[in-house]
Amino acid sequence: MSYVNVDTIEELLSLGPMPAVKDPYPIYKKLRDESPVFETKSSDETSISGNPRSVLITRYDDVKQVLKDDETFSSAIVQRTMGVVMGPTIVGMDGKEHLKHRTLVTPSLTTRALKRDSDFPTLVRKIADDYIDKFANKGAVDLHAAFCFDFPLTVFTSLLGLPAGDVEKVHKWGQALCLVAFDPAAGLEASENLYNYMISIVQAKRKEPQDDMISMLVQAEVDGEKLSDLEVISFLRLLTLAGAETTNHLIGTSFVAMTRNPELFEQVKADRSLVPTMLEEAMRWESPVSTVMREAVCDTEIGGIPVEKDTAIICHIGSANRDERQFNDPDTFNMNRDEGDAIPFGYGRHYCAGSHLAKLEGEIGMNALLDRLDNVRAQPGEDYSVVGFSFRGPDRVPITFDTV
Repeated sequence: MSYVNVDTIEELLSLGPMPAVKDPYPIYKKLRDESPVFETKSSDETSISGNPRSVLITRYDDVKQVLKDDETFSSAIVQRTMGVVMGPTIVGMDGKEHLKHRTLVTPSLTTRALKRDSDFPTLVRKIADDYIDKFANKGAVDLHAAFCFDFPLTVFTSLLGLPAGDVEKVHKWGQALCLVAFDPAAGLEASENLYNYMISIVQAKRKEPQDDMISMLVQAEVDGEKLSDLEVISFLRLLTLAGAETTNHLIGTSFVAMTRNPELFEQVKADRSLVPTMLEEAMRWESPVSTVMREAVCDTEIGGIPVEKDTAIICHIGSANRDERQFNDPDTFNMNRDEGDAIPFGYGRHYCAGSHLAKLEGEIGMNALLDRLDNVRAQPGEDYSVVGFSFRGPDRVPITFDTV
């Protein structure tokens, strides 16, 4: 991959959600210090949504304030932007509508539901081992291509009860959804493909429910109301993009950190109780979903700076999680932090409903890799990095390891 060098936030904003930019953090630091509520000159997302003004916020306290205060800062802008390809989902809803839909979908994603018996964790471990079997005797591999990219979505399709052979095309469509602001045709085509693929499956689950997530979603009921076919498919589109990409980037970023510090790999391999802590720090250090959108429903302030009604607000979670006002030496990967909570899954009522699934997949996948691979190191002479703006993850993770 050819990496892109940018010096200004204007350049970065013009490149889309996943540019091949290695280190945008100096730009974010400059914004936090000098322009924590930065007015963007142009934004494809806000031109789609119709908001007259757009600001980018980068400080931890400001991002947390906006995400917490859903009465002042609405999520409706998400529905007018990503909703074009997602359809109606909880991330673009407010108030009672959000509460009703979250009540309908959350039970299928809780830790208790995912661990309701031993079958699901066992299935996830088997999927991980099946992927590792393909390269365990080679001694060298691009872990992103061989494991991280497909493992989470294979788990996801199994959880949904979808055919195992459909992983690659579902993943491809899911990735294309986030391009709608920069390549509308590709985003809309992916949305239509996912709908056409899912509709017959959803309708079949209504007639004959089975032991899978889609069956739980079509049967869920609150005050006599159930999700429509479109609402179920919209939620599945959301999970396809956010769920699969989060775990993909989480595991890959963890291995980037460990290849840069082989002692960290040995430490975590020897003490598996550190795996959840390592994953939490990886999500702070390189937040997989780095931006979320809100809009002001009235004249207000952010960090003491006036913000008018109808202003679109790009909350940069990735910058917030590197804010030196909240975290000591924030650019360093450090599992021994005690400064307070990072916010990789958002905050408040819109805290990510799929966080339990992402963490469970991450822990099982990481433990499988640690069990099966010894003496992991970066491949000599190979360039690799975590890249992106709205979504951040490794482009590749070339490693060497000892074979058995």
